[in-house]
Amino acid sequence: MPALIRENRNFRLLMSGAGLSNLSDGIGVLAFPWMATLITTDPRALAAVAFATRLPWFLWSLPVGVWTDRADRQRMMVRADLARMALAMAVVALIMAGPRDGGHVAWMIGGLAALAFLMGTAEVFRDNAAQTALPSVVPKERLEEANGQIWSVEQVMGQFVGPPLAGFLIAVAVPAPFLFEAMGFALAAFAVWAIAFPARGVLADRMGFWTEMRAGWTWIRKHRVILQLALILGGLNAAHMAGFTVLVLYAQEVLGLGAVGFGMLLTAGAAGGVAGGLLCPWIAARLGSSRSLWVALACMPLPFLGFYFTSTVWVAASLLFLETFVAVLWNVVTVSFRQRAIPDALLGRVNAIYRFFGWGMMPLGALAGGWIMAAAEPSLGREDALRLVFLLCAGLFVALFVYGLARLRLPKAAAK
Repeated sequence: MPALIRENRNFRLLMSGAGLSNLSDGIGVLAFPWMATLITTDPRALAAVAFATRLPWFLWSLPVGVWTDRADRQRMMVRADLARMALAMAVVALIMAGPRDGGHVAWMIGGLAALAFLMGTAEVFRDNAAQTALPSVVPKERLEEANGQIWSVEQVMGQFVGPPLAGFLIAVAVPAPFLFEAMGFALAAFAVWAIAFPARGVLADRMGFWTEMRAGWTWIRKHRVILQLALILGGLNAAHMAGFTVLVLYAQEVLGLGAVGFGMLLTAGAAGGVAGGLLCPWIAARLGSSRSLWVALACMPLPFLGFYFTSTVWVAASLLFLETFVAVLWNVVTVSFRQRAIPDALLGRVNAIYRFFGWGMMPLGALAGGWIMAAAEPSLGREDALRLVFLLCAGLFVALFVYGLARLRLPKAAAK
């Protein structure tokens, strides 16, 4: 057992809460879209559920960034996980409420989308609070060690264990993954509740809510490179979500996979993330920051072009591995650059604005993916319409690569 985990009870509890919460998130990544396909295979309905899941990042990122700096972060995390526990149980109630055919489709998809939206809202609060809580329980000189251990646990639980576990649970009973998800959120809330956080003292309203938020906006507008990175990330995430929205149909109808197979397919992407976490810092050090971003942007169209052409499971798994690997390369460079460039006093607010652009475009991408497929299906047929979404995503990635190659230049100091 690593020394930090063994010696620091508070860190041990915080990491346990992060692992349990991410395990439940990983279950939901598969269970929500799969549940939607059991109700209907209309891509517009699937897009509505995916849109609702990501919409909270567009709506709440900015205000939550300010609120987190003022709130009792422990209480915020506990309440968010308890809320998600209750919402997972509400999904179980929705499943048990009635048949999934005929006139029941609309209200069941609407109910699933509403619950996904509320769960996503709680996630925004939980994630923002969790990002700022670690320095309260770990000495500053051990933050890198602590962050590395938490990241590893989150990746393993949220991407390696969660999706395939959800697939096995769905094979047992459709409500089972949501029951397991609720239990994970409850245990995560208990772990965070048990932490002995040091007192923060009186949380003063230093400048007023809108004044503090405007300070973040003013800073990022003046820093051209970080604003540029945020806007590019918004395009990348929009294209990713457009493709991911129809990926569940691609797995079912083209690759012929069941719930367990789809979970294993997503695990291939997780393997790319873990490999990227190990190798991408070395790659970035050898290539430099700007070249690393160009390489990442150049590789991003390839997985979606591959999905357009292939009907082979192992090829699709390899493409998901590549997609996640290059996404980690992008994140390694851009996150490190932001951490150096943004003043500490503004870090929370500027990061929230960055997420507003970068993550806020995801619901629009999700909606576009489903509606493009639905619009093209009458003339192209179902499978070609599905593959068209992947081709258009690849086209957007190519456009972002061309823009990045021509305009994106990180200061040399970022490569240190």
